[in-house]
Amino acid sequence: VVEWGDDVKAISEDEAMVLVNHQATGDVCTLMMCLQDKGTVVRQMMWLMDHIFKYTNFGIVSLIHGDFFIRQGRAHRDQQLVLLKEHLEKYYRSRNRKWIVLFPEGGFLRKRRETSQAFAKKNNLPFLKHVTLPRLGATQVILKTLVAPQENGTPAGSDTVIKESKSKGLQWVIDTTIAYPKGEPIDIQTWILGYRQPTVTHVHYRIFPVKDVPAEPEALTHWLYQRFIEKEDLLTHFYETGAFPPLQGQTKAVSREMTLSNLWLVGIQSLAFLSGGMWYCIFQYFYHCLF
Repeated sequence: VVEWGDDVKAISEDEAMVLVNHQATGDVCTLMMCLQDKGTVVRQMMWLMDHIFKYTNFGIVSLIHGDFFIRQGRAHRDQQLVLLKEHLEKYYRSRNRKWIVLFPEGGFLRKRRETSQAFAKKNNLPFLKHVTLPRLGATQVILKTLVAPQENGTPAGSDTVIKESKSKGLQWVIDTTIAYPKGEPIDIQTWILGYRQPTVTHVHYRIFPVKDVPAEPEALTHWLYQRFIEKEDLLTHFYETGAFPPLQGQTKAVSREMTLSNLWLVGIQSLAFLSGGMWYCIFQYFYHCLF
């Protein structure tokens, strides 16, 4: 994994919302890898993921961890947002969570692209190929629930940080863009079985103080659309050049290659196989008991 853009380590002890484009199930694996060297973030984060993952081996772990499984579809949308708000109020502070990760597109690129493009055409919005237009609901609930009043958005370690015993609330939005060479995403099956040639996944970060994020629904929708329009430009540049463009004010983009212990990777992979096997055995047992 190669990282680009802002260095998110500087805010690893602050509360942040992470907005990510979604192409395949492997996006979650990529993010988990990226966050391994970001202090205590991995232990103190909350994920929003599709409810179908609740019934997998790692879904059980996520349930224990306090993550939120969201049910997609217009029929469930309003109820799910109410449940999300209740979940955040019950678990986010009590479990000392720092970062919350969500995929605002509401599904994989290949599944939502056509619908998103039709919506964009109908509403005179930009035509996007590498991302889809995001949905507002979950983002708005998170901001309303977790942002403290008079948030200053000051980076950790600055002299202007006010020392408080209580949480200062959500301070940052981390706009995260995942890019795969040739636009060919990696799914979880590929991660586990390794039937593709080794490849490099690229992850780009942009950090926004939460005080610069509008609260009103119309303005927030526009702000969120702008982030994904920028993602489209970032990915277009990446697919044309093999690199992300430099940040504003810089003349050259600088990447940071991640290096993780091979022993650690083997250990994690072994646990994945073990948990998958155990889950399969449990499923077979109950299946035979019932039928």
